[in-house]
Amino acid sequence: MANDTYQPVPHDAAFREQLLSNPAVKADYDANIAKYAILDEILSARREAGLTQAQVAERMGPKASAVARLESALVSGKHSPSIDTLRKYAAAVGKKLEVHLV
Repeated sequence: MANDTYQPVPHDAAFREQLLSNPAVKADYDANIAKYAILDEILSARREAGLTQAQVAERMGPKASAVARLESALVSGKHSPSIDTLRKYAAAVGKKLEVHLV
């Protein structure tokens, strides 16, 4: 085991294509794409702002664990954040929340 090294899996377009070539994975992905799109927007905004979860929490008011729960809730579906919470998150990362129905 001493020679075993961690080999991270690249999460690039080729890896995504490989995963989505599996019909079961593709069906699950398609069923959950909206959740992942929202999460991607939130995480991208936080990265763009150069902030940690703790820094976002400081700007919003709650503890860092609350921001972690907010980010994970979007994928788990256990709790849907309110529009007000999403608005506070957006303001904390220097963005504005907009909702569009298409």
